[in-house]
Amino acid sequence: MSLTVRNLKKSVQLNNKTLQICLKLGRSIHDSLAEKYGPVFTLYFGFKKVVVLTGYEAVKDALVNFTEEFVDRPSIPIFEQIQHGNGVFFSTGELWRATRRFTVSTMRNLGMGKKHIEECIHEELGFLIENINSFQGEPFDLRTFNAAATNITFVLLFGERFEYKNPTFVTLLRLIDEVMCLLGSPALHLFNFYPFLGFLFKAHKTLLRKIEDVRVIIRDYVKSSRQDLNGNSYRSYTEALVCKQEQDMNKKKNLFHEDNLIASILDLVMAGTETTATTLQWAVLLAMRYPEIQKKVQEELGQVVKPGHWATYEDRRHLPFTNAVIHEVQRFITLLPHVPRSTSVDTHFQGYFLPKGTMVIPSLTSVLLDQSQWETPHEFNPNHFLDPSGNFVKRDAFVPYSLGRRNCIGESLAKMELFLFFTGLLQKFTFRPPPGLT
Repeated sequence: MSLTVRNLKKSVQLNNKTLQICLKLGRSIHDSLAEKYGPVFTLYFGFKKVVVLTGYEAVKDALVNFTEEFVDRPSIPIFEQIQHGNGVFFSTGELWRATRRFTVSTMRNLGMGKKHIEECIHEELGFLIENINSFQGEPFDLRTFNAAATNITFVLLFGERFEYKNPTFVTLLRLIDEVMCLLGSPALHLFNFYPFLGFLFKAHKTLLRKIEDVRVIIRDYVKSSRQDLNGNSYRSYTEALVCKQEQDMNKKKNLFHEDNLIASILDLVMAGTETTATTLQWAVLLAMRYPEIQKKVQEELGQVVKPGHWATYEDRRHLPFTNAVIHEVQRFITLLPHVPRSTSVDTHFQGYFLPKGTMVIPSLTSVLLDQSQWETPHEFNPNHFLDPSGNFVKRDAFVPYSLGRRNCIGESLAKMELFLFFTGLLQKFTFRPPPGLT
C-alpha cells in the first residue's frame, strides 16, 4: 500500500515504511507536508483523492468563508454500511439539514447547556466520587471516569441515568469502547481505502456486529418511548424523535423514518459519549503528569469556591487558571484530528479547483498545533490561554469542536461537563500515579 502526496507543482510517493512512520507521528505529518507543499495539498488514499487543508488560516477560510461549499460529507465505506446515509453526522442535503435542525432544537429544549443539566452533572459527580471512594485510595482504571460523562448524554437521549453496575449500561460502555477502537484500527482504514477487498478483512464485520448490538438496545428504548408517549410532550431525545415521526407520518416526504430515527440516536450514543469521557480521562492524566499545575488549580478553587460547595459553571469567569487548564487539555490532546467534508458544488478555493464531491480533510490537529498561533504548540502549557496579568483569553485557533455549520452539536454540553467534572474531582481528590509508575 502507498500514499501519494502532491500539490499543483510537486508530488511524492511514500512507501509502506514511510507511511507507518507518518501514521505514528501524526502530529508532525501535517507540519512537514504543509511546509513542503503548502496549506492545501492532495493525498491519495488508495484510489481515493483527498484534499487536505492545514493550518488555521486555510481551515478557517474553508469552514467559515466557504461554509456552503464544504458542508457535505463524503461517502466513507464503513459509515455507509453503518448508517446508509442517515443520521446527524454523515447525512447530507435536506435530510441532514432537517435532522440537525431538529436535534439542536430538541437538545436545547431538554436543557442542554442550561441550569437543569448543571444540576444533573453535579448529581452525577456525587455518584462518581462515591465510586472513586470505593477504591479506598488504591489504583483504579482511568475508564472509571467514562461512566459519569456517558450518563449525562444518556439522560438527554433516554430520559434517565443508569446505575454504574446496570447490565445494559455496562454493555453499552463496553460496546462504545470496542467500536471506537475498531474505527481507529489499520484494518478498518484499509477497508475504507479498498472496500472491494472487504472479503479479506474481518475488522469491519466485527464492528458491524457490535453496532447491531447497540441498535438492539436503542430499538428497545424507541419501543418503550412509543408506549409511554403522552401527546406531544417528551422527556428525552428518543421520545422527541418518536413524536416527530408520528407528526410527519402523513406527509408526502417523511424524513424522520425509522432508519433515520435509529441512526440519529446511534450517532449521539457513540460520538456524544466517547469524546467528553476520553477528554476527562486526559485531564486527570495530565493533572498527574504535572502535579504543580494540579496544585495551582486546587488553590484557585479554594480561593473562589465556598467550602462545602461545588464550583458552578458561572464560577469559570473567576477561575482563569482552571479554565485555561481545561482549554489547554483539549488543545494539547487534539482528540478529534479531523472530520472529513465533501464539496457540495464545484469550488474554487485558494487557487485550486475542487470538483463537486471532492473529499476534503480540514485538519483540526494542524490548527490546534499551528506554530503561527501557539507559542509552544507541542507542549502542555496553560499560559496559551492567559494574558500577562493572569486573565483568561479566548484564542481564535481553539477549534476542538470544529467550525461552521457542521460544528459539534453538543459543544455547550461538553464544555459544561468538562468544567464541572474536572473542578469537582480536584475539589475532592489529589490524583497521583501508582507507586513506581512515571
